[in-house]
Amino acid sequence: MAADYDLVIRGGTIVDGTGAAPFAGDVAIQADRIVAVGDIDGVGETEIDAAGKLVTPGFVDIHTHYDGQVIWSHTLSPSSHHGVTTVVMGNCGVGFAPCRPDDRERLIELMEGVEDIPEIVMAEGLTWEWESFPEYLDVIAGRSYDVDIAAQLPHSALRLYVMGSRAVAREPSTAEDNEEMAKLAREAMAAGAIGFGTSRTLQHRTGGGDIIPTYGSSEAELSAIASGMREAGHGVIELAMDLTDVEREFELLRNVAKASDRTISFGLAQLPDDPGSWRVALGEAARSKDKGLSIRAQVTPRGIGMLLGHELTCNPFSFCPGYRALDDLPFDAKIAKLREPETRARILSEPLGEANSPALERVRPRLRRFEAMFPFGDPPNYEPAPETALSRLATASGVTPEELAYDLMLENDGRGMLYLPSANYVDYSLDPVREMLIDDNAVLGLGDGGAHCGSICDASYPTFMLEYWTRDRKRGTLSVPWTIRALTSVPADVVGLHDRGRIALGLKADLNVIDYDRIHLHAPRVAYDFPGGGRRLTQEADGFDATILSGVVTYRHGEATGILPGQLIRGPQAAPGT
Repeated sequence: MAADYDLVIRGGTIVDGTGAAPFAGDVAIQADRIVAVGDIDGVGETEIDAAGKLVTPGFVDIHTHYDGQVIWSHTLSPSSHHGVTTVVMGNCGVGFAPCRPDDRERLIELMEGVEDIPEIVMAEGLTWEWESFPEYLDVIAGRSYDVDIAAQLPHSALRLYVMGSRAVAREPSTAEDNEEMAKLAREAMAAGAIGFGTSRTLQHRTGGGDIIPTYGSSEAELSAIASGMREAGHGVIELAMDLTDVEREFELLRNVAKASDRTISFGLAQLPDDPGSWRVALGEAARSKDKGLSIRAQVTPRGIGMLLGHELTCNPFSFCPGYRALDDLPFDAKIAKLREPETRARILSEPLGEANSPALERVRPRLRRFEAMFPFGDPPNYEPAPETALSRLATASGVTPEELAYDLMLENDGRGMLYLPSANYVDYSLDPVREMLIDDNAVLGLGDGGAHCGSICDASYPTFMLEYWTRDRKRGTLSVPWTIRALTSVPADVVGLHDRGRIALGLKADLNVIDYDRIHLHAPRVAYDFPGGGRRLTQEADGFDATILSGVVTYRHGEATGILPGQLIRGPQAAPGT
């Protein structure tokens, strides 16, 4: 008997991405579309038994940095291991197009410094088959992936392309520069860019320690680019900014929003130096909404900081002379040497020392903040109690924090990790994060998939949302329908992808089948699978029975099927019938 559908997901609990109450039913798929939802009599050529499981839309991650990984890999992990079916890259104004041949090293150095991607990985992995941004999109369009990809035009690359060395010197743009950037922005949107990313934060610097070219760019420059987007008729604007003068920055944001008639999103976190600024920023976002402007805060559901260890970018001893003397040893030989009592005594007796690069010098002062540093085991604990800080554990054990840190990192065959959250964990609590998450002007983001390869692995946040925020947290949990909506339709709508993010007739068949009781996030681990044997942190999860992209099963029981239906998304996507 001929099948009625290509795929039927049978007997699951449907959480449709709208925030509505879950309901029992089936989902039928033909080609890449959802064609029936409810009690379905027809049969599928393939059927998935979802009894006792959640059936959700595929997750949408609007803040990634896969701009290089899309060139050397068809698999956009770790995001694709966590139910993500759509990613947006080109955030924070960094990327690889447009780019003249003579500027390639500059963009690599910029990405290395801002996003902690090793230079050798990019030098070996990038093919540079493009110069213009439309040509870059064409290269991506010629490849296949395990997720769909939307790209934003990166401001630093655009500014360097137009202004050359003047951009690196952060000189003010001229009227002619602005006109050219507006033209290229319009062309990028017409070619399929989904938006434009920029950075206005001092935290973003090149590998050599120089401030990012877009820092301090004028309102005239941003408004010119925004006007090019307005003329193209679509595009969102994403930016990273400091929250030192929130009212002043929001005055600029509102002016750019008016010039562009576009949605703007900005990264938001609770900062240790100004723990109340996030409330001011959300208040400004609400006031902007009252003025008819769409300005959204991108927030992440856990602390923002670093993982420290012997395999990672930094640890509390990285810059000690005795530790640096071991840098060229193979990993196992290095760990064996670190276990020797005389090596241990020497390193523990030394001061931290100076960092060996300007980029690392910025994080150096944090590397011995033992009162805010925690053991990081398996399962990982992203809301550790204050009494588990290394400073307190060391006092209780009668050792120094340095001794404890040294020994903890030698666990797990030298792969032990320490957790150093800074932003979003000022008072040893994620309660402020919950307030940010549920704000009407917030959207989930900041996972940074593809970046911070040796220090952060926050692209796993969808699993963390389900496991911790809806199930395992002892207080202040979030409902499953609310959380699925936050992972799907809300971010999809913010960036204009209205063809996905919900389980409804005619929408794109991007879905997850989730064994909710088994959802579990494993500890991050280091893989050496980037070009040149480059290192990166990745993270796996249990509980994803199936991930479906464009009607095709891409992951089954956590394992890749090898089918790659993912493709470039060119511009915003309308819902069927609109």
